[in-house]
Amino acid sequence: MTFGLDSGVTPRQVHAITRELSPAIARCELTHLAREPLDYARALAQHASYEQLLAALGMHVTRLPAEPDLPDAVFVEDTAIVLDELAVITHPGAPARRPEVTAVEGALRRWRSLVHIKPPATLDGGDVLQVGRTLYVGLSSRSNQAAATQLRQLLSPLEYRVETVEVRGCLHLKSAVTAVNAALLVLNPAWCDQAAFGDIAKVEIDPTEAFAANVLHLDDGVIMDAAYPKTAARLRSQGVVVRTLDLSELAKAEGAVTCCSLVFSVGTHGTA
Repeated sequence: MTFGLDSGVTPRQVHAITRELSPAIARCELTHLAREPLDYARALAQHASYEQLLAALGMHVTRLPAEPDLPDAVFVEDTAIVLDELAVITHPGAPARRPEVTAVEGALRRWRSLVHIKPPATLDGGDVLQVGRTLYVGLSSRSNQAAATQLRQLLSPLEYRVETVEVRGCLHLKSAVTAVNAALLVLNPAWCDQAAFGDIAKVEIDPTEAFAANVLHLDDGVIMDAAYPKTAARLRSQGVVVRTLDLSELAKAEGAVTCCSLVFSVGTHGTA
């Protein structure tokens, strides 16, 4: 299903691929959180609000159907890395999640040529942070050095740099750091080394909001979970436009704002 604002033919359209919530989400993979009761109806409503916000911001949202036997499939970010020139289909670190890539691969063929990460490499898209022509790959429980090496080999002809970052205490690199824009990161210094990102400016999260470093970059600002108002205030003090929404049920499944979509541009170079 596709929906969004129809502005006719434009030189640049921003697309977002999402996926319906699996009725089995309560059986999701968990690594750093204890399992809590998850309100499925509320999670559905929160995910719908997320999709509606993307559409209201002008994105063309393609929603893939739910997978009753794939509890984590709503977290589509982990299945691919979408660049201007191509898309990299990942090999997720959790074996139970590997069947998720099939539907996403089929959807992306419409817009991108595809390359693949192959075993023994494992890679979750949540461990890949793009800043300009550099891709930072988090070495985590889900993504390994072999994947970083493959990614470097695949992308070096396109003049991308691939750097590795050790991840500690959280699921993915994007749990620890995300890009507000090409010149500013938001970061939890307890979960990754700030020095790995060189001279790029950084805003540290409020220390009482450990999971606040995950924001979804837009042309004019970011989307972030409403659970982190102190960090949102820090970003706003830097002139960042911050839009918030409640994703508290999806957070119980170790989900966050970047996890639930693959956002990319069609029609010209430049990512969303």
